[in-house]
Amino acid sequence: MSWRTLRSTLAALGVFLALWLPAVAAAQDGRESEPVAALTAALSAACRANETQFENYLTVDNAAAFRALPQDQRSAVLKRLSLGDEAGKPLLSSDDRNHTVLRCTAPEGTAEFRFGDVRTRENLAFIPVAVTDGEKTEFGLVRENGGWRLISLGLVLLDIPQLSKQWAESDLAAREDAVISDLRALNDAIQTYRRAFGKLPDSLSQLGPAPKDQISPDQASLVSDQLADGNDGGYRFRYRIVPGTQEDQSAFELAAMPDDYGKTGRRSFFVDSTGKVHGADKHGDQATEDDPVIP
Repeated sequence: MSWRTLRSTLAALGVFLALWLPAVAAAQDGRESEPVAALTAALSAACRANETQFENYLTVDNAAAFRALPQDQRSAVLKRLSLGDEAGKPLLSSDDRNHTVLRCTAPEGTAEFRFGDVRTRENLAFIPVAVTDGEKTEFGLVRENGGWRLISLGLVLLDIPQLSKQWAESDLAAREDAVISDLRALNDAIQTYRRAFGKLPDSLSQLGPAPKDQISPDQASLVSDQLADGNDGGYRFRYRIVPGTQEDQSAFELAAMPDDYGKTGRRSFFVDSTGKVHGADKHGDQATEDDPVIP
């Protein structure tokens, strides 16, 4: 899917000797005579979140498609290629086999790219690349207009619009999976609260963190601040007590809806009285127990 998921499919090997790469930071026209230089410059531009420079290392068709993407999707492409959520600084070195090693140092961490032996075939070049914590992939480049341009990632042609769409869909699915886990954690926390204090919490805020050794019905320290606030991962959570005929028969409803339908998520979710999670595309409205059960 994205370079974010390629963290689990790319691997890192060898020794690193860090050097600043001021030359790469300068504007380039994409006319590098060697494919390694072109790939280094493309990944460095992605690291710095420099869309203009990155575009220089795309084919003419992909460059036009990249420019046509909405801003958030262009940013997402660069984030996936650089394996970071924020702009970073590229650092260049070589390993003991004189292969290029590129590091992207950003506030949230550092991604390391280790290049392998280049294979060239007429106007095509293929460069294996390994990163910090996974297996390897291979970049394909093609010579176009006097320079080398990115053309493939692994076995997939670098179709920018299609990849952007796939990455966005995968992000939505991952975010929805996280929300399902959050709902189950909230459900467990509410049940734990009831066992501990003999009643249901009045609101999710009562499940939040407490000062050390000061757990109470108002601060039960059962979930994170974000979940206690009822908003996490692009979703908002809704909790409501459903009175029964007797106090011990009281139940509750727990639901989650996307903050920005279509961007932060599509499906809405609902937890029934047995703890099962239901979900469906409700166009941003609340799901109900009549919706399909999530396995």
